Amino acid sequence: MSKLVDRTSKPLPPGSPALSPDQIQQNLTEVPQWKIEDSALVRRFKFENYYETISFLVAVAMLAQREDHHPDMEVGYNRLVIKYSTHSVGGLSENDFICAAKINALIPWDPQG
Repeated sequence: MSKLVDRTSKPLPPGSPALSPDQIQQNLTEVPQWKIEDSALVRRFKFENYYETISFLVAVAMLAQREDHHPDMEVGYNRLVIKYSTHSVGGLSENDFICAAKINALIPWDPQG
């Protein structure tokens, strides 16, 4: 099986099955620092300043557009919260984890938050 970061998000029509709890736990092993909160895949980032925060937000937005899978994002001066879930399946899909893995690959440092 290839790593999540090497995969591409695929369109999921309404009614496609969401991942099972076991599949979610298995996929979490490939996306360090992401957690399940309120049925979403979530990661919090903390940055030194506004410029770093917005630069990273733009990189994530470009990745999301390329993957055609868009997260909810909450932004502050030096923080960014990214939340993924797949509306068409009513839960989490592999697309959420693929994008989380690709976001992790964007980070040459380890922002904690």
